[in-house]
Amino acid sequence: MQYQSTRNKSVKVTSAEAIKTGLSSEGGLFVPDSIPSVTLEDINSLVGKDYHERAYFVLSRFLTDFSEDELRTCINAAYTKEKFETDTIAPLYKLNDSAYFLELWHGPTCAFKDMALQILPHLLTTSMKKTNEDKEIVILVATSGDTGKAALEGFKDVSGTRIVVFYPDNGVSEIQKLQMVTQDGNNVSVAAVKGNFDDAQSGVKKIFTDDEYKTLLSNNHFKLSSANSINWGRLVPQIVYYFSAYADLLKNGEIKLGDKINVVVPTGNFGNILASYYAYRMGLPVNKFICASNENNVLTDFIRTGTYDKNRPFHATISPSMDILISSNLERFLFHLNGENDKTVSEWMTSLSENGKYSVSPDVKSQIEKLFWADCANETETMEAIRSCSDKYGYVMDTHTAVAKSVYDKYTKAAGDGTKTVIASTASPFKFNQSVLIALGGHNAVAGKDEFTLLEELSQKSDMSIPKSLAMLKNKSRVFDIVCEKNQMQQIVSDFLKID
Repeated sequence: MQYQSTRNKSVKVTSAEAIKTGLSSEGGLFVPDSIPSVTLEDINSLVGKDYHERAYFVLSRFLTDFSEDELRTCINAAYTKEKFETDTIAPLYKLNDSAYFLELWHGPTCAFKDMALQILPHLLTTSMKKTNEDKEIVILVATSGDTGKAALEGFKDVSGTRIVVFYPDNGVSEIQKLQMVTQDGNNVSVAAVKGNFDDAQSGVKKIFTDDEYKTLLSNNHFKLSSANSINWGRLVPQIVYYFSAYADLLKNGEIKLGDKINVVVPTGNFGNILASYYAYRMGLPVNKFICASNENNVLTDFIRTGTYDKNRPFHATISPSMDILISSNLERFLFHLNGENDKTVSEWMTSLSENGKYSVSPDVKSQIEKLFWADCANETETMEAIRSCSDKYGYVMDTHTAVAKSVYDKYTKAAGDGTKTVIASTASPFKFNQSVLIALGGHNAVAGKDEFTLLEELSQKSDMSIPKSLAMLKNKSRVFDIVCEKNQMQQIVSDFLKID
C-alpha cells in the first residue's frame, strides 16, 4: 500500500516514509491510496482475541511494508499491563442498555492519546531503520493538553529522536501543565506559547513548511517529524479500538454480528472521530457518527452547514483538549469524500489559511449529512452531564467525555434512536479534577485546595484509585519554564538543537 498527499496525490510514499516524515512537503497530509476492506467474519474472529491481536489485525492491513515480526514487536512493546494497568488495554464499560463508554485513558498519561503515542515511537524508529535514515529525527508537537505529555512519555530517551512540545500558555489544566513541565528524559524540551492551541499548531506547521529552515536542519543532520495526529502513525493505531469495542459488544452478547452501532466522539482536531470513519470504511457496521464539540463549535457548524469558518471567538473551556478552531484531520476526511480531488482540497485549505473559511460542494455536504450528526455542549451542560451521570449511574466522567455524553443525550432526544452506542471516553476524570469536583459538589468543594488534595478528594467521591502517574507528580520538580511568543517557536527549536 502506498500513501499519497491530500494536496498533491502524485506524491507516493511507503507507510514507513509517511510515518517518518509526518507531513508532506507542500503541507498535505498522508492518506492510504486505498482503504482495505474486512468482512463480518473477519470482525467476528476478533471476539476471542486480545488487544495485541486486534491491533495486528488492523495495522497489518495498512502498514504493508512492515514485516509481521516488526509489527508484533511494536505492538507488544506498546500495549502492556504495566503501562495501561489493565490487560484489556481499552475496556468497554456498560452504562445502560444502549450506551457504553470506551475507556481510552488507562495508559501512562491518563488520556486516549496513549493508545497511539505508546506505539508511535516504535513505529517511527522501525521506519527509520527501514528507510536507512541517517539523520536524527526531531519530533515537533503542538498540544491542546494531552498529546504533549503522551508524546513526551512515548519518546523520552528513544535513541535517534528528540522531541519539542509547545502548549498554549494558560490553555491547559494545571495537571496537564504539571505533567509536561516535570517531564524527564535527555532528549525532550517543553515550551508554553503565548496564545491558544491554534497559534501553537500553526507555528509548528509553519516550521514544517519552511524549506530554508529544513535545509538548515538537514545540514546539521536533523530531520523533522510529527507526533500530532497529522502523522499517519498517530492515526492508524486509533482505528484499532473501534474494532475492539465492537468485538467486545459481540463477546458480551450486547449485539449480534452485523448490527450497526453509533459512535460518539468528543472532537477537536477531528483525528479520533476520523479513525472511527476509517473503521467504517473498512467494514465496521456504523449507523451514525456523532461529533461532539464544546463551545468552540466550529465542527458543529461545519457539519450542519458545509461551511468551515474559524472566524469566531475562541473560548477557553473546562474541556481544553477540544479548544480548537482549526481541525487539521478534517482535511483527510474531505479528501476521501471529494473523490480524492487534491486540487480542490488544496484550494479549500488555502482559503482557510488566507480567509479563515471555506465551503464544500453540495455533494460533499450531502455525504456528511448522511453519516454525521453534530452538536455542542456549553460549560453548564458539561457540568450537569458529570453530575447527573454520577447521581444516576455512579460513574464519574471527565469534562471531555461529559461533552460527548451531553451531545449523545441531545441526539437521542432529537432522533429517537435507540441504536447501541459507543461513547469515546478520552481522559481520566483525575486529569480535570477541579472541574469534576465542582460539578459534583460546587465551588466550595475545591476552594483553597491544591491539586493533590483535589486528587485525594476525587478518589473518595468516585471510589476510583488515583492513577499512579498523577500521584507521582507531587514529588517531581519542574524542569521547564520557557514561555515564548508564537513567532519565536522556531528559535526555541534551534536553541534546543544548538544550531544557528
